[in-house]
Amino acid sequence: MTERKPPGVSFESWVDRQIREAEARGEFDELPGAGKPLPAVTDTPYDELWWIKRKMAREGLSVLPPTLALRKEAEDALVAAAAAPSERTVRRIVEDVNAKIREVMFKPPPGPPLGLKPYDVEKIVQEWRAAREGRSTGVETERRKSGGTA
Repeated sequence: MTERKPPGVSFESWVDRQIREAEARGEFDELPGAGKPLPAVTDTPYDELWWIKRKMAREGLSVLPPTLALRKEAEDALVAAAAAPSERTVRRIVEDVNAKIREVMFKPPPGPPLGLKPYDVEKIVQEWRAAREGRSTGVETERRKSGGTA
């Protein structure tokens, strides 16, 4: 700990002296990033929380409102169900996400509206079976016939 600023000495000159003495002792040698340019700054306006956002990105963290996080989880559940090894696993994945969707429907959390309703488990299992057997579902067949999207 450094000594206290003596009375009558300007703060700026006292701080400058502290820095100069620390440099002379070599306290700034071998700091991480010494002699390297500062990380690239984006063209966005100054953000007071830049360091928090950088830390969260480095740690792989994200903060989404609960409903948006559930939407993402629901999308991921459909992908996982399509790649599931068994019908039992497909049912478990879809039923688990449906339980979460129902909970949010009846007890909305803060944030934007969910905009989802529970998935039809039987329809998803039917699509899973069709994908496993290498044939398309009715919707996919109609889409191919019309040459567009359904």
